[in-house]
Amino acid sequence: MIDTEKLKDTNFGDQAETVKECMFSILEHVRSYIDRIRDDDIDMMIRTLLTARKIFIMGAGRSGLVGRAFAMRLMHLDLQVYVVGETTTPAFTHNDVLVTISGSGETNSVLTSARVAKKRAGKVVAITSYPSSTLAQMSDVLVIVKGRTKEGVSTSYIERELFPYDRLTPMGTLFEDCCMIFLEGIVASLMEVLDEGEKEMKERHAVLE
Repeated sequence: MIDTEKLKDTNFGDQAETVKECMFSILEHVRSYIDRIRDDDIDMMIRTLLTARKIFIMGAGRSGLVGRAFAMRLMHLDLQVYVVGETTTPAFTHNDVLVTISGSGETNSVLTSARVAKKRAGKVVAITSYPSSTLAQMSDVLVIVKGRTKEGVSTSYIERELFPYDRLTPMGTLFEDCCMIFLEGIVASLMEVLDEGEKEMKERHAVLE
């Protein structure tokens, strides 16, 4: 429960600066990693998505929410896309691709889905911060999107992400936000390749809301 007495002493007039400082911090992080994402990895991901019969999206927690947003845009582009775990998600086949999002590359639910996809001879796209992770090692297409880093902090993902050195971007915030923006870039590229515009995409947008 929130301590209301403590809130009375809070100067909310200063909170706008905190909000803007946080936004600048995230933007700086994204800018610092744009050129570090390999062009070949981006091209391979786009080719893999376009040649798949069905696209499946898998992520846990906030990474899963980022994946859902990406899935919506792929649907708008008229691609056959599904979110793992939904009741209407069909079987995965050798013609399909699984897009996984995991900062650590060690999330149990994501690894389980990736193993099933590999067992069924499909392709796995991994978006993670760690190229040496289990998920990265089993992927067919690997895109490294860095999350929070700090010199002198353990290489353990959990310890690194929970290290309290940045009050503005806790835990996996930077990875998740960076992924969101990266995937928006993928959508823009697919729009160009497929010659799809906003008008066509809007026609596919949900109307039962």
